[in-house]
This record gives sequence, structure tokens and C-alpha cells, in this order.
Amino acid sequence: MFIDLVLTFFIAFAVLFLMRKVARKVGLVDKPSGRKMHTGNIPLVGGVAICITIVQYIYSHPNMINHANLYMCCIVGLTIVGALDDRYDLSVKIRMLVQILISIAMIYFAKAELVTLGDILGFGDINLGYGYVGGLITVLAVIGCINAFNMVDGIDGLLGGLSVVTFGAIGILLSISNEHSLSYLCLLLVVCMIPYIIMNLGLIGRERKVFMGDAGSMMIGFTVIWLLIGASQTPGNPMIRPVTALWLIALPLMDMAAIMIRRVKQGKSPFKPDREHLHHICQRLGCSPTQTLILICSVAATFAGVGVIGEVFVIPEFLMFYSFIVVFTGYLFVLINYCKIINFFRRKLDLPEKKYSASK
Repeated sequence: MFIDLVLTFFIAFAVLFLMRKVARKVGLVDKPSGRKMHTGNIPLVGGVAICITIVQYIYSHPNMINHANLYMCCIVGLTIVGALDDRYDLSVKIRMLVQILISIAMIYFAKAELVTLGDILGFGDINLGYGYVGGLITVLAVIGCINAFNMVDGIDGLLGGLSVVTFGAIGILLSISNEHSLSYLCLLLVVCMIPYIIMNLGLIGRERKVFMGDAGSMMIGFTVIWLLIGASQTPGNPMIRPVTALWLIALPLMDMAAIMIRRVKQGKSPFKPDREHLHHICQRLGCSPTQTLILICSVAATFAGVGVIGEVFVIPEFLMFYSFIVVFTGYLFVLINYCKIINFFRRKLDLPEKKYSASK
């Protein structure tokens, strides 16, 4: 296993270096703009490289996961569409259509859909059944997870760090449930993520820097929801309870929901980019990029830890769900009113006057 993981690590590194050169030739680079503060044209190949590495591994180990061919087709399709979006800036409608089609393929061919939400309200299991209701909620869950990881990709190392937290937590729970093949897939994804994080943070030279791109965030989001649905909807004895999944992706999910609610309240499109994500707010309040990265990944790890502990100690599902709602409500309130909150405490603590305001 050790040799296998080391080999995968170096393959991921080699593919990243190769794809950097390809990206510059075809124009798959991120150029500085109003919202993008980086310097120079950065290759958008992190996701492409991770997809290539994972696909080649699963192709050479076809019995590793169920419906391996379908999974590979789905992530390759999403990666290609994401790369096209990175290069040509596709419309939201096209991206949504592809995500819907991928969701339907997953439901139809892999029979992977949300058929139960568990006892999240405390009045018994909520069964959706196989059909239109379960299918619709599954499609929404896939779209939500994909876009949650897409929207959180805003500073160096953040998407990679959050992905490591999520795949690590899922892998731990799958290993506890003796689902060693899927657990190993999670470990492989973490190993593939490390070379990207190293290059994304510029640890081996700023000139070798790469970004994940929509190709990577879409592929990662889909892989997360594929694993969570597969683990939580197993008939009879699910490996992970549905409510646990909320905690494992809590921070990306809450950040996406808070951002979309705020945009709608302001009369904007929920998909219109802005600089009001959690990482933007942390930096506006004085945190350095490194401090922001550590802070957000620590919060995400804490949330995921709550999910793991709740699963291991079989804390009642309704308690886990109501706790999540309380945390989300507090998170939403703080993110929407962070300017007023900071200015209030400055006045109360008699700190030097510095008015904070949301970016326009």
C-alpha cells in the first residue's frame, strides 16, 4: 500500500507538470482581473491532473468501486466541461444542464439516489422512495454539492485543504464500516491533492504555481456527493447516516447557502460572483491568506469532527440535525451582518475607529 500511494503521489506530480505546459499552449490560464488579485497567467490544471491520475488508477483497478466505468465517465465529463468553462467562460445554463444530466445518469445507471433522510426530525425515518421526489432531491443535492465546492475555491490552498478534510473524514467513517475499497479511494484522492496544494501554494516556486479551476472543483464536488449518497443510502445498514453527510461538508455548504441567500436579498443573481465569501471577509478583517487558510480549514475540520463523533457514538440523528440548523443559522446571521457586528464590538471595546463595509 505504501509503495502504491508513493507511486500515485509522483504520478500526480508528473501529470501536473505536464499539464502546465499544455495549459499555456492552449490558453487554459487564469488571468488577473477585477476579482482576481494574483500576478501573471496561472495554469488552471489542478483538477485536470487529479482527474487523469484517479482515472488511470481506477482503470487499472476496475474492481475497486462499484460502477467504476460510470464514475469515470461522469468525472471526465465534468472535468472537460469545467475546463471549457475555465477557457471560454460558459454560461451558467450550460453548466447546470451538464450537472443535471450527470445526476440523472448516476440515478438511472448506478441506482444511486436519496431514498431516505433518516430520522432527522425525531418523528421517524423520512422515506422519499424511488421515484420523482427522491430523484429530484438527489439532482438538487448533486448540483448543490458541486457548486458548494466550486464557490469555496477563492484563495490558495483552500479548495485543496477543504477537500483533504472532507475526503479524510469520509475515509475514516468508511474504514470504520469496513468499506476498505472506498476508504482507500478517499486516501488516494488525498494523496493526489497534496501535489496540487504544494504547487498551488507556490512551495516549490511561484513560477510553478497552478490553480484548480472549475474542472477540479466540479469533479471534487461530484466525487464527494457520489461517496456520500453511496454510503448513506445502502439498504438495511448504511455506512453513514444521511445527517452525518451534512456535517462532513458543512462549511462549503453553509458558505454557498449564505452567499446565495445574501445575493437574492440584494436583488442579484445567486450565481453572480462577488467578494463576500468567508475567505474574503477574513482577509478584509485583517487575516493574511495563510491565517485565513488555517482558520477556515480548522473550522471545517471541527465540523467534520462533529460528524465523525456523532456517527461513531450514534448520537440521535435529530439532535445532529437540529444542531446543524442552529450552527447554520448563526453562520448565516454573522456572514450577512459581519460589518455591523465588527463595528459594534469596536465601539464597545473602544478600539480605533475603522468602519467596515461590504464590498460592492
